[in-house]
Amino acid sequence: MATALHNLSSYDPDKVPDASNMCFGIVVSEWNPEITGALLDGAVSTLEKHGALPENIHIKTVPGSFELVYGAHQMTLNDGYDAVIILGSVIRGETPHFDYICQGVTQGIAELNATSQTPVIYGLLTTNDLPQAQERAGGRLGNKGNECAVVAIKMAKF
Repeated sequence: MATALHNLSSYDPDKVPDASNMCFGIVVSEWNPEITGALLDGAVSTLEKHGALPENIHIKTVPGSFELVYGAHQMTLNDGYDAVIILGSVIRGETPHFDYICQGVTQGIAELNATSQTPVIYGLLTTNDLPQAQERAGGRLGNKGNECAVVAIKMAKF
């Protein structure tokens, strides 16, 4: 069976379920706040655009991207969310720290999705430099926060 790849930045809003009866958790990293703040703004505005009520969008912050897994895990355990979105930004530096953080977060979110009843949406930007992150946080390449919100709504209805 062939699958089609879709660019969510040009998604069809009519194919996104109504989110008015859904509750979302968002865990956002405080690290790289220029980027994560833009991702958060995109996610929240897209959730609201599709009917989510502001009081049903709960935002928690964690210090860095590695802590996103813990934050998401706590939300899947305790808060009755239809979906949880993680938002972070890791920019490559001169040490292997980038690789360890990206791999750890990716593995942690994959494990949560395999073991939890709540979908956890991966919104971690992993870029080589700040301009690449800016392009994905409201710049030339759109806002990955918007995309994560659309995915969260669709997965909540899965």
